[in-house]
Amino acid sequence: MLIYNVTVNVEEAVHQQWLKWMREIYIPEMLQTNLFTNARILRVMVDEQMGGITFSVQYYAKDKKSLERYYSEYLDAFSLKERQHFSDQLVSFSTELEVLSEH
Repeated sequence: MLIYNVTVNVEEAVHQQWLKWMREIYIPEMLQTNLFTNARILRVMVDEQMGGITFSVQYYAKDKKSLERYYSEYLDAFSLKERQHFSDQLVSFSTELEVLSEH
């Protein structure tokens, strides 16, 4: 299993609005692609020098093929949606995580 992890720093003034939008709109739409089995939002417990609140949004991909399909067919559209709603109020970067074991 692979995790598509997006680390996002959101301006404190809009973080509640962002969380609501992520829970009610963005994540359900991501899951509707059927490329991810589930998703979760975590708060990163760090004091950012630049301010804001940092979150980790994790999407669980069925396999590498599903993640590659997301990149080729959906990534641009989903990135645009986020920019349209929260333009310069957040910064983000993504990483891929491979689950080696669960206990």
